[in-house]
Amino acid sequence: MLLQADSIALQLPRKSSGWRAAFQRFVRTQATWSRRFDRLLPEDYRVDGNRDFLDQVVPRYLKPGFHVYDVGGGKNPVIDPAAKSHLGLSVTGLDIDEAELRSAPRGSYDRTICADISSVEGEADADLVICQALLEHVANTGRAIQSIAHMLKPGGRAVLFVPSRNAVYARLNLMLPERLKRRILFAIYPEMTRDHGFPAFYDGCTPAGFSAMAQSNGLECENRSLYFQSDYFRFCLPLHVLWRVWVAAFRAWAGPEAAETFTLVLRKPQRGAE
Repeated sequence: MLLQADSIALQLPRKSSGWRAAFQRFVRTQATWSRRFDRLLPEDYRVDGNRDFLDQVVPRYLKPGFHVYDVGGGKNPVIDPAAKSHLGLSVTGLDIDEAELRSAPRGSYDRTICADISSVEGEADADLVICQALLEHVANTGRAIQSIAHMLKPGGRAVLFVPSRNAVYARLNLMLPERLKRRILFAIYPEMTRDHGFPAFYDGCTPAGFSAMAQSNGLECENRSLYFQSDYFRFCLPLHVLWRVWVAAFRAWAGPEAAETFTLVLRKPQRGAE
């Protein structure tokens, strides 16, 4: 069936291309109206958690001379080479994909480790561990948090940005077959093909779940930020509005557990302070 569709696309490139262009114009128009609708909402429903993590949370905990682990950064490291050089940081890139690590901008990492985070034996040498939108892709999140705890020096911190298992897009991600959901996602948002589409498990990926895992591994939760915004349904205004109504109702019932994404800052206590 796929071969037949591809064959038709090759025979009729102009028609296919025309439909794709028209669909993308529709998506852009709907996204514009969805953003205008969002302006009517309270500010805490409009904060982009990913941007807040990169622009506010990570810089707050970066200090000159730190040894930093970027877990899952791969070809898109959180700290760019210029900032790394300016602060005199030593950055270790850890990713399950060697090709991803090799594709990072030159100078991003001082060393790399190709491994699954849940199987890493930490050396207690990290001042800061950064993990951005990675842990939802790990099958055993408890083991990953344990590894991060072992990577940290006493007094060191981990800053984590996590999409929540309770979000509608996460539930759809878990329900749909891998191949189908990629086709749908990339048809609507072709710009996501570079950085999205990896298998996701969302193992324990809720604010309460992560707080419990951190505590069981001897980590203190210093700070937590909850976000109630995501972009997945902006391609269709009625669907976006319906999703917004659901989030508001779910939040009224479940409180923090209704967050679409969340950030945690975890600290490993100093020796003797436990």
